[in-house]
Amino acid sequence: MFFVYLSAKRDYPHNDDMTYRTHTLNLGGRLLDLTTPCVMGILNVTPDSFYADSRTTETEAIALRARQIRDEGAALIDIGAYSSRPGAADVTPAEEMERLRRGLAVVRREAPELPVSVDTFRADVARMAVEEFGIEMINDIAGGDLDGDMFSTVARLGVAYVLMHMRGTPQTMQCAPQYNDVVCDVMQYLAPRVQRLHALGVKDVVVDPGFGFGKTLEDNYTLLAHLEELTALGLPVLVGVSRKSMVYRLVGGGPADALNGTTALHTAALMKGAAILRVHDVKAAVEAVTIVRALQNAKHDDHA
Repeated sequence: MFFVYLSAKRDYPHNDDMTYRTHTLNLGGRLLDLTTPCVMGILNVTPDSFYADSRTTETEAIALRARQIRDEGAALIDIGAYSSRPGAADVTPAEEMERLRRGLAVVRREAPELPVSVDTFRADVARMAVEEFGIEMINDIAGGDLDGDMFSTVARLGVAYVLMHMRGTPQTMQCAPQYNDVVCDVMQYLAPRVQRLHALGVKDVVVDPGFGFGKTLEDNYTLLAHLEELTALGLPVLVGVSRKSMVYRLVGGGPADALNGTTALHTAALMKGAAILRVHDVKAAVEAVTIVRALQNAKHDDHA
């Protein structure tokens, strides 16, 4: 059974040396070893994602992006057909499925060796993606809160699941979010949902604190500063900060100018125990993983 101790002082058990915390994910019968953190490449089949250069709606653009993600060293492709940027327009389930069918057909053809995650909060969309395309993971920004059938559907389908924290909906999440203690509040949100998923038989769960989803700039940096505390849940931690406003609101510019800042955040996240980086720029993220891993191995060797 899963237990986690939570207190107002954030007095969680955690491992100060994150170097050798190990996890594996069963992705359609293939084991993904997270002893070394991995990179998940973003493929948006949307016309309105916050980073304009990530929008791929035409078949050839989708094919090119899938090959790029594979060739630059990602372990996973995460495909989304519903923009979750703050204030994004709603998309009907039918439109989301139509976009995904077009994108998934191309991805499966161009990069069949890579497991695929589908970014959706709708159980029916998740079911379609698994049943029609055999995708291996559901990445749910709403942690099951926007579709009461999501947990049972994921359990029935037998796929891995990314459980993310978000306040509200993409349309409302940035309307003056407030927390008593953002780290403790996020932990208290995630922990019982992890228990519910395990009770339903979902074995492969990844947790995501939801950077930028119902958080202020200060909340985002507080979460990152205490990221290692999320490892008290005993699960892989996914970090999605790529080119987000927590970078460019601090240093200036916009999403197109935020690669350097993103790499800095990725480095910090890896040092604090991140197991998966969800990114637009796969090559830069893979390099960050390689460098941080070498640094951690050198530190470990010094104390051997």
